[in-house]
Amino acid sequence: MKVAVECKSPLLQKSLEIFLSSHLSSIKNCDIVVRDHKVLGDERAFYISKDSDGDLIKPFSKSNLIMALQKKYKVISSKTHSLDANEEKLDFSILQRRIENLTKEYQDNLLKVVRAFYER
Repeated sequence: MKVAVECKSPLLQKSLEIFLSSHLSSIKNCDIVVRDHKVLGDERAFYISKDSDGDLIKPFSKSNLIMALQKKYKVISSKTHSLDANEEKLDFSILQRRIENLTKEYQDNLLKVVRAFYER
């Protein structure tokens, strides 16, 4: 699990960086972005808040943070795996049709050659 931290609060930013030192990554390469402010449309966002609408409510311990992040990571990765599985099925069906077309074309050409040979 790769985590990036992007907080408006410098104290929270530094605390999270210390807690997550072994999981830190850049925002471009991360799986989850931990924030203290909401960002609409970002599925990787992990929101920390005083209110109950956050993924993690302040105050929290390092173990609470890690467990909540692992839970979020499982949700994100299961969505990604299901999307990958659907893409593989689509790609496989396209490949299968292409192979069937090529096989049929090869069969037709082979029959033409055999007929031409025996018609002489």
